[in-house]
Amino acid sequence: MNPLAQQLNETLSRDNPHAASMLSSLGRAMYMPKLGILSQSAEAKQKAGVYNATIGIATENGKPMHLDVIQETLSAYEPKDIYEYAPPGGKPELRTVWRDKMLAENPSIKGKTISLPVVTNALTHGLSIVGDLFADVGDAVVVPDKNWENYELTFNVRRGAEMVYYPLYDADNRFNSAGLRDALLAQKDRGKAIVLLNFPINPTGYTPNIEEGREIVAAIRDAAEAGINIVAVTDDAYFGLFFEDSLQESLFGQLCGLHERVLAIKVDGATKEEYVWGFRVGFITYGGLSEASLAALEQKTTGNIRSTISSGPHPSQTFILRALKSDLFQAQKDEKFAIMKGRANKVKTLLDSGKYGNEWSYYPFNSGYFMCLKLDVDAETVRQRLLSAYGVGTIALGSSDLRVAFSCIEESNLEDLFDRIYQAVLDVKAGNA
Repeated sequence: MNPLAQQLNETLSRDNPHAASMLSSLGRAMYMPKLGILSQSAEAKQKAGVYNATIGIATENGKPMHLDVIQETLSAYEPKDIYEYAPPGGKPELRTVWRDKMLAENPSIKGKTISLPVVTNALTHGLSIVGDLFADVGDAVVVPDKNWENYELTFNVRRGAEMVYYPLYDADNRFNSAGLRDALLAQKDRGKAIVLLNFPINPTGYTPNIEEGREIVAAIRDAAEAGINIVAVTDDAYFGLFFEDSLQESLFGQLCGLHERVLAIKVDGATKEEYVWGFRVGFITYGGLSEASLAALEQKTTGNIRSTISSGPHPSQTFILRALKSDLFQAQKDEKFAIMKGRANKVKTLLDSGKYGNEWSYYPFNSGYFMCLKLDVDAETVRQRLLSAYGVGTIALGSSDLRVAFSCIEESNLEDLFDRIYQAVLDVKAGNA
């Protein structure tokens, strides 16, 4: 094992042996080179006042070389802020500004020890880093039975972990914290579990309320007190899109420092929060450990990034940083939030109106981009009928669930959308599909 990796492992083991034992074999071996090309280039950038012949970019007239056909569309930005490589951990100022934003929006984090967010190539990449650093073959990844399908690819297919499912809702249509607790405690023999908490949930658009949030945290604490090491990951992809009486913060703050056997990890990003899906800018933040241990995890994370994508795209990081620092940012974001909330409320009004009889029920939703209908006919057959006869695209999940993304439908068109879904359901029931 590389001495740098061993040093990082020793730091973690000294400060919190439980956290050290959560690392995968790859996580234990990972480090960020200190004497490699990047470190030597950084030193040259500071001290090489005559010629800097270190890094693999081309320059011209003291600036990064570029084509005018590209720069003319980006004339508001200096070439140094878009063409050069970003550091593996991301633009330093962006990391600091995102941390400040996180603290402002999540008061429960204040006073907790957290790392500086590391920039990822959006949230999927952040989750992949979690898988690389913490998931080994046979480790348990605990998720609700209604979840984002990419979790299986990320943790099971790529890392060989075992997916452990529990019912998302209980008999009262509340978040099933008892089911989560049972699923965690069932990992006693393994001694470790990775739990993914995605609120608002994709696909049902549900965020627990404050009391349910306390129950979730209590379930994780119970598992830790039972001797199980918990990697607690908050997948906050749709953070901030809370339309009703629900948690308004990430559970990351409550999980930081919860127990010595709990490692809190927050994965979030500008992707959905700032409506920049194609920019691919996300963040991964660690919490609840000593400053030295957090720094060690940051080093392992940047080493992982260096070994896979080298660094994230510089232009989109610059765009996001400029937006976050703008005086217009919050007002414009509030405007988009109002549109999204209006669409969610319209959907709920339609579904509760009685217009569609008893042809379906729906899972509780109060946030995010999506909601799910529960059909008593085959969801895939309905999906196909919607495409062929009504020009409507939806997502079938299992035999009964149909996910509808109200986020991408104008409020004025939502009634027509659900009218078409209703007719497709009737068609299928009549055998006309």
